[in-house]
Amino acid sequence: MTETAATKPKPAKGKKYMLVRYGCMNSLGLFEHEEAHVPKTPTRVVVKTDKGLELGHVVGHLTSYREGRLRFTEEQIYGYFANSEISFPKEPAGKVIRFATPDDVSEECHLRKIVREEIVCCERIAKELGLKMKIVDAEHIFGGERIVFYFMADGRIDFRELVRKLAQEYQTRIEMRQIGSRDEAKLLGDVESCGQECCCIKFLQLLKPVNMRMAKMQKATLDPSKISGYCGRLKCCLRYEDETYMELKKRLPKKNSWVRTSRGEGKVIDGQILTQLVVVEHEGGEREAVPLEEVTVLPSAPVRQEKPQDSGSQNSRDRSDGNRPPSRRPPRRGGGNRTPRR
Repeated sequence: MTETAATKPKPAKGKKYMLVRYGCMNSLGLFEHEEAHVPKTPTRVVVKTDKGLELGHVVGHLTSYREGRLRFTEEQIYGYFANSEISFPKEPAGKVIRFATPDDVSEECHLRKIVREEIVCCERIAKELGLKMKIVDAEHIFGGERIVFYFMADGRIDFRELVRKLAQEYQTRIEMRQIGSRDEAKLLGDVESCGQECCCIKFLQLLKPVNMRMAKMQKATLDPSKISGYCGRLKCCLRYEDETYMELKKRLPKKNSWVRTSRGEGKVIDGQILTQLVVVEHEGGEREAVPLEEVTVLPSAPVRQEKPQDSGSQNSRDRSDGNRPPSRRPPRRGGGNRTPRR
C-alpha cells in the first residue's frame, strides 16, 4: 500500500471523478463529473463511454485532495488496483451525464427484455449462414448506439455477413466479441459451491491463470468436479492463498535434509505447511512431528562413527586363515590332453 500510494497518479487539479462499474462485463473506470453532492449510498448514474450512453453503479468518489466519501477511500481504491495487478486508469473512461432517474432504470429493464429476442434472432441468422458459434449474451447500449453480441467458437469466424444482416434488422451498429469459457462465466455465472456469487462477477477484473500446482500445494482434492468452477476450469479462489502457501513452504527445510531436534539427529521426510510442522525420521526408524522453531538444520549429513572391532577375534580369524590348507582343484578325469576325434 505504501509503494502504491507513493507512485499513484493524481487526478487533474480541480476535477472531480467517480469510480463507476459499468457495462455487461462490469468494467471499472473513472468518470469526470460536476455534481456538487454525491450520495453516500449506492447510486446509479448515466455515463458516456466510447460505446455510447450506459448505466453504471458508483463505487467511489475521487477528488484531488480529499478522500473518497462514498463506500471506499481513495487509498483503498488505489490499493485494489495495485493488488489486482491492474494498471490504474490514468485517463478518464468518460463523463457522468446525470444521476439515473426512475425512467432510466425502467428503460434498462425494457432493454434487458428485448436482449433475449436479439440473441434468438442472432442465433437463427448464424444457423442459416452455417456459422458454428454459440451466442452467449448480448448488450443493448442504453443510448441505442449499438448492440454488442458475445459469442464462443473453436476458431476464427467470418461473421461479416451476420453483422450486415443484423444491422439491417435492427438499424443500428452491431459489434461481435469472441470470448472464452471464463468470460462466459463472468456473463452468465450465478452462485458458486461456496454459497457466494462468482468472484468474476462480484469483483474480479483480471482473470489470472490458475494451475494444478496451486491445488496440490494446498492439499486440495484433485477431483476436477470439486475444484472446478462455473466455467469448468480451476477455481479462482485457489490463487488467493497461493502466495501465503509459497512463503510458508520456503520456511520449511527441504525433504531428505538433516536436522537436529531434542531427540537427536534425523532426516526430514515431510512437512506441514499451515501448521509449520516438520516430520523427522530418526536412525531407529522412529518418526516425530516437530515445530519449525524447535528444529536446527544441519549443513550436511552427520558422520557416523564405526564401532571398533575386537582384536582377539581378529587375531583368531587371522590364525584360522593361515592354518587353512590351500585349495586343490580335483584332477580332470582321463588325464592328459584329449585328441579330437576324427
